Amino acid sequence: MIRFERFIAKRFLPRGRNRTSGGISYSRNGAMSAPLVKIATCSIALGVVVMVVSICVLRGFQGEIRRKAVGFGAHMVVTNYAMGNTYEVTPILTDRPEVQRILGTKGVKHLQFVASKGGMVKTEDQIHGIILKGVCPEAGVPGSGGYDSSFFAECLVEGRLVQFPDSVPSNEVLVSQTVANKLRLKVGDKMRTYFWQGDNYRARAFTVCGIYNTDLTDFDEHFVVGDLRQVQNLNGWDSNQVAGYEVMVEDFSRLDEVSAAVLPLLGYDLNMTTIVEQYPALFSWLELLDSNIFLIIAIMLLVGVVSVVSALLIIIFEKTSTIGVLKALGATNGSIRRIFLIKAVDMVVVGIAIGCAVAWLLCWIQHRFALVQLDSESYSMSSVPIDLNGWIFFAVSAGTLAVCMAAMLLPAAYISNVEPAKTIKFD
Repeated sequence: MIRFERFIAKRFLPRGRNRTSGGISYSRNGAMSAPLVKIATCSIALGVVVMVVSICVLRGFQGEIRRKAVGFGAHMVVTNYAMGNTYEVTPILTDRPEVQRILGTKGVKHLQFVASKGGMVKTEDQIHGIILKGVCPEAGVPGSGGYDSSFFAECLVEGRLVQFPDSVPSNEVLVSQTVANKLRLKVGDKMRTYFWQGDNYRARAFTVCGIYNTDLTDFDEHFVVGDLRQVQNLNGWDSNQVAGYEVMVEDFSRLDEVSAAVLPLLGYDLNMTTIVEQYPALFSWLELLDSNIFLIIAIMLLVGVVSVVSALLIIIFEKTSTIGVLKALGATNGSIRRIFLIKAVDMVVVGIAIGCAVAWLLCWIQHRFALVQLDSESYSMSSVPIDLNGWIFFAVSAGTLAVCMAAMLLPAAYISNVEPAKTIKFD
């Protein structure tokens, strides 16, 4: 029965001309539905392109902003409850048992020790406030607290990363391009910085070893990366005292789950905050972008459904007499409905395939060559980001096919109202 239905469905493909034994002869059969089928196919293809590209761009934008925000900090930060002012904290020890407990938690990828100190950079004609973020040298031993410098390595535009000598604290710092431009600093320049300690201040002369740029203005304006031992000396701390532990997770989507598992492992004097809790406005804004995705998908699906349903209805109206003949020959309503649904599915699948191919090509070109540029000051990135994820293509394709199939059940129900006696007599 299925072969019979597929055979008839192929004969329902509207053609402007039909092959016969005597050659090619022109026919009015399908003259109205033929352009509608092409329009419906193109509408589906266009809708798939818009949906896939929109999702890839918005997901890419969300991922890039999230990556940069996490790059300056971490997914989770463990600190002491006893807080002083904004940048002064009560230290915690690096050899606490919580360190190994956190590292043993499923979903935790990395833990690093950090400390920050607020200060002021002074040049001959400029003064600028900064936050010196002290980090440890990266190490291959799990639990050593070594800093993961891969983010700043990707954002480095000039110079190199900080080098950490074994004997003394490093005087090298990594500054942002924003700070370097304001203070007219170049790689190799001295940067005289003043830090407050109670009622007094301490001066340090750092050497700029590298310049980075993330396009996140709020972070680039202030953060300077240096040696953790410098911050410890400025605060009068021992070598095993730090401001906190920065914890990285393997999968950001499981952040709430992992943080809920880590929290009970902490001592009563420790506090933990996630990156979402630290920057609620930023992540609330990123979540609002999801509503744009849903709106675009709804509009494009509506356009595709209307096109497919219209084309299917026209085909059914044109084939009313054929439906009557098939019923007279013993075909059931269900069998005839399947014939038209097979034809409609072929039309939808062709549109989805074309749309996915075009969308993949456009996304790959942008991902590879970054042709579409952005104003970094407004968008926090220099080009349109693309999340070239195969699951996006699969989800859009499956969703479009499912919605169109569900919508086609309504016009297909019209077949039950066709009476063979009337349609055959009409011919």
